[in-house]
Amino acid sequence: MDTNKLTRRTFLVSSAGAFAALATGGCQQTDDDWIDAHVHVWTPDTEKYPLAEGRKKADMKPPSFTPEELFAHAKPEGVSRVVLIQMSFYRFDNRYMLDAMREHPGVFAGVAVIDETAPDVAATMRKLGGQGVHGFRLHANRDKAESWADSAAMKTMWKTAAETGQAMCCLANPDALPAIHGMCAAFPETKVVIDHFARIGVSGVIEEADLENLLRLAEFETVHVKTSAFYALGKKAAPYDDLGPMIRRLRDTYGAERLMWASDCPYQVQKGHTYAASIALIRDRLDFLSEDDKAWMLRGTARKLFFAAG
Repeated sequence: MDTNKLTRRTFLVSSAGAFAALATGGCQQTDDDWIDAHVHVWTPDTEKYPLAEGRKKADMKPPSFTPEELFAHAKPEGVSRVVLIQMSFYRFDNRYMLDAMREHPGVFAGVAVIDETAPDVAATMRKLGGQGVHGFRLHANRDKAESWADSAAMKTMWKTAAETGQAMCCLANPDALPAIHGMCAAFPETKVVIDHFARIGVSGVIEEADLENLLRLAEFETVHVKTSAFYALGKKAAPYDDLGPMIRRLRDTYGAERLMWASDCPYQVQKGHTYAASIALIRDRLDFLSEDDKAWMLRGTARKLFFAAG
């Protein structure tokens, strides 16, 4: 028996304190607590938290995914901290995410969505930073990302983020990667996170040209990648081993300290997919990942980016 390997049994025993922290909303931390770097939460209470214009309850699938519903999936796998990503249902109204963060101190960090064209965008970023928001979500297809180079508003966001240490978190399509490269060159001190492998493999095929563009971003030390949304990429079936070669190339190019695992719940726990299968790919199945690699991908990278005091 390899005593350097962390077995599921010993992991669960050692993480008992982390489970208790989630249940009580506390922030007890151990060397074995994991961080899920990408989760959406929402509530069926649309009176207190109205949906954005053009959104309707039928868009909310599942109808509810509250922190408590998340914990039912996360606790058994030893996940004690989570990065919340503002849900599109609410657009620029980040109140539900911020309230969840306040109700569970130390458990959540936030990535907000704001209107970059607002005249006070820099002040908004700084104010949200004081409330535990360490990043801002940007939707990036090719046309939108290419427009950033000529957008004074977007330049203000990237410049301010360099000053505050907040991250530009890009939900990018593969064709947006060259334009994102240009923004990274223009703002080399701004932290950048690429969500979900830049959706490489959503067609079912890992396109080499797309992967090369993602690997090329590694030349900027401030760029990080989420290895996440396994349910939507490649074969789109557990145990997701077909994504291993892409993860290996990212590890070899970026280093594990610039990669982070995330579930993309609640979408990871629908249509027969499970939370356990998502984290198991990184924690248990990829033999090329060292224990140090796993520690970075399951905790360290997200902690340095999103939990400033963690």
